[in-house]
Amino acid sequence: MNERDETTAGHVQELRRGTVVLACLIRLRTPDYGYALLESLDAIGIAVDANTLYPLLRRLEKQGLLTSEWNTDEARPRKFYRTSLAGERLAAALTDEWHLIDRALTRLTDPDEEDES
Repeated sequence: MNERDETTAGHVQELRRGTVVLACLIRLRTPDYGYALLESLDAIGIAVDANTLYPLLRRLEKQGLLTSEWNTDEARPRKFYRTSLAGERLAAALTDEWHLIDRALTRLTDPDEEDES
């Protein structure tokens, strides 16, 4: 990979980092376990490495943004995560901020684009 590609990759990673938190909070409004979350995010175009996702889930749980419980009904126990009320509030705030940033960037990249707000 050349220097420009490495630079771009680093910035793309930074850009995606915050969106993964928001994506998890939104997606986990419906309880699910880590691997299924990885697959569902990947299916919509948000690629996350397992080594990134699992520590993130633990951090969000510790912050009170997710709750979890073990499902032991199957042969292999699985930890299911769900967005908490605090996580819902944060997701709403982050979504609002995302829309503000999106509109601002649209005005920067396409000055002729009319602002509908």
